[in-house]
Amino acid sequence: MSCFTDSVDGVRVGIVILPEDRWWAAEPKWRAAEEYGFDHAWTYDHLGWRSLVDGPWFTAVPTLAAAAMVTTTIRLGTFVASPNFRHPVPFAREVITLDDLADGRLVLGLGAGGQGYDASVLGGPELSAAQRADRYIEFVETLDGLLRTDGFDHSGTYYKADGARNLPGCVQKPRSPLLLAADGPRTIAFAARAGDGWITTGRPEEGQTQKAWWSRVRELSSRFDDSLAEAGREQVVRCLSLDAAPVFSLTSIDAFTEAVGRAEELGFTDVVVHWPRSGTPYQGKESVLEEIAADLLPRVQGRDQTN
Repeated sequence: MSCFTDSVDGVRVGIVILPEDRWWAAEPKWRAAEEYGFDHAWTYDHLGWRSLVDGPWFTAVPTLAAAAMVTTTIRLGTFVASPNFRHPVPFAREVITLDDLADGRLVLGLGAGGQGYDASVLGGPELSAAQRADRYIEFVETLDGLLRTDGFDHSGTYYKADGARNLPGCVQKPRSPLLLAADGPRTIAFAARAGDGWITTGRPEEGQTQKAWWSRVRELSSRFDDSLAEAGREQVVRCLSLDAAPVFSLTSIDAFTEAVGRAEELGFTDVVVHWPRSGTPYQGKESVLEEIAADLLPRVQGRDQTN
């Protein structure tokens, strides 16, 4: 299997499958994501999420474990795991287990965590944006050490580890890739310095137009370029969540084509879309997804040899 961080001729395309369906309904989607030719498939790592918090919801780790059992080639990942309710020591064990079950196909999307249900349900203190960034950086650095080093020690502001064991370690060496979600100056600089890749949502705002969102994506991409240069790095995975935009990327074939094209122009190596739902968010038709998979995926991925 080629490394996730290898360069590609086109753009890798991933799809998010929300963990809201019972497995009898979810399993066919994970199988189809691989059959359709998507490069990676993800699920949200939340205890509950935004407008869907009152509905059915399952958790990411067992969902990805089940997905690993019904797929063989597609990469699988968290979009994104955060320290809102995770401690790096037990999470590292779960990561090692998932990477083993997936035979080295796991990708970890990690983020700082917001102020929603995940942050409040455990009854902890409300953190400022600066504190969440501090905790995020410590979480990632601690997780990285745990996945790389057997008998890892750490004593920080938010986390401690005393001789934490990690055998047998990840299938992937030195560990599963870490893609760091970042939209602010400090976390972008950290992602450029420490991540195997960068994930951005374009920092969407309520009432924002499609044009304004793309302008923000361009601005953040330029900032990431500068941060990479400052870190002395040339290229890492750059992943854009297309559906953070006001227009759902799978609304139509034209919408998808335009979105992927614009992302590629801005230097993104990877884009992520969402499996269409019957209602908001991500409302769309599976027929559009099927048509895109059949006719457009090989072309945007640089795999279409017919032309």
